[in-house]
Amino acid sequence: MIYFNNDYAEGCHPKVLEALSLTNFNQTPGYGEDVYCAQAAEKIRTLCRRKDAAVHFLVGGTQTNMTVIAAALRPHQGALCAQSGHIHVHETGAVEATGHKVLALPSADGKITAQQVRQAVEAHRSDGSFEHMVQPKLVYISNPTELGTLYTLAELTALSETCRELGLYLFLDGARLGYGLMAKGNDVSLPDIARLCDVFYIGGTKVGALFGEAVVITTPTLKEDFRYIIKQHGGMLAKGRLLGVQFDALLMDNLYFEISAHADALADRLRDTLLSLDVPFLVPGVTNQLFPILPDVVLGKLSEKYVFCEQQRVDEAHRAVRFCTSWATKPEAVDALCDDLRKLLGEN
Repeated sequence: MIYFNNDYAEGCHPKVLEALSLTNFNQTPGYGEDVYCAQAAEKIRTLCRRKDAAVHFLVGGTQTNMTVIAAALRPHQGALCAQSGHIHVHETGAVEATGHKVLALPSADGKITAQQVRQAVEAHRSDGSFEHMVQPKLVYISNPTELGTLYTLAELTALSETCRELGLYLFLDGARLGYGLMAKGNDVSLPDIARLCDVFYIGGTKVGALFGEAVVITTPTLKEDFRYIIKQHGGMLAKGRLLGVQFDALLMDNLYFEISAHADALADRLRDTLLSLDVPFLVPGVTNQLFPILPDVVLGKLSEKYVFCEQQRVDEAHRAVRFCTSWATKPEAVDALCDDLRKLLGEN
């Protein structure tokens, strides 16, 4: 079987594995207070052009999301996000388990707008019984989103300005950030994100690492006592150096960005094939996630050779599915899928 169901099916990039092996017997302090974490954090601050940023390394995306949100909010506050947002639909209520409600907003493409945030906050503040309801205090977005779409610089700027005007934190989930930064047509840079967001993270688990996410905090009020919150939520890895070593390797010689571009290029190859066959998409996208709408009969035949994710049924005879490329996807695997799509769709 050839796997296109996610971007974390493989282990890690060989250079990451090599770095882990070469440093295996080096003795270091624990809990992320080692030279490798320090080196990786400094590289991140340089890339973000934020020497004042606090950088922390955690193990996975769900752990990171719940830790950041728990650190940012008081007990009566909640997080606004798209109805398809990861914290709303794919984390088993992890944020709610920390005592904070997720306040979902309608979205057709995985994104939310500054106007939606303003309307939600103003509706809360103008309601006479506002003290009986969860107070919106943080806006959670993903870039890329769960549907593979991207925020433009104008959209991100508008969200940032609205959050700052209304006194909300802006938190960007960057589990797939590399694939977004390197996508065709993207106009948002890492320094832009560091300038416009209060906190965000650079994903490693889905972009070449065995595991790990790098949290970047630019707002002073969120930096205070963050390590206490990490520890309380089980995120302070005793062998924290394993995270630092991986990010240090990924951020050496532009590797993180090169492997992200590789995934996007292969996704574009698949996307172009689907477009040439007049296949519609659930949402248009430019990153490593594709959501084509295909006939059930075609999907049935494809499933004999390929693994992909079910997204939703569109009508009685068609379903939207997700094909996902990764840093490790082989060009020949994409070529085989493209050839099979041409044959199968030619028959139907």
